[in-house]
Amino acid sequence: MARREVDPRECSLASALNVVGEKWSLLAVREVFYGVHRFDGIVRNTGAPRDVLAARLRTLVDGGVLRRVRYSERPPRDEYRLTRAGRELAPALLGLMRWGMRWVPDAPVGPTPFTHDCGGQLDAGIVCASCGEPVGVADAAGPDNGTAEAGS
Repeated sequence: MARREVDPRECSLASALNVVGEKWSLLAVREVFYGVHRFDGIVRNTGAPRDVLAARLRTLVDGGVLRRVRYSERPPRDEYRLTRAGRELAPALLGLMRWGMRWVPDAPVGPTPFTHDCGGQLDAGIVCASCGEPVGVADAAGPDNGTAEAGS
């Protein structure tokens, strides 16, 4: 059998997924958005195995998504806080939540941690970077095909 050449497409999405592209990572970020900053609370609310969550939190800290803040010297204890980069994940999390509500059968609809100053819930959307107009899914095009695939 001939070996297949592997030439993955490199892009910022692939790089981002190296930091946040794992279930427990995104759920940990969700919890910090909800105001849960301590390890035990994040474990409880995500259901993640402790060792796996510890590794994911290290990756998130190393990737600049979270920062550790010491809240006790004896014994030494840290909690996790969002960095600016972490806060900027809000649209991605909202988009995944919205997608899950629409496309995952029986997905629970929980509260969103993202609200506007007026108290209303935020929703993720796509806008044109050039003109600022909202863009529908059918209007979006990928770099290879020139048109979006609607209804697939």
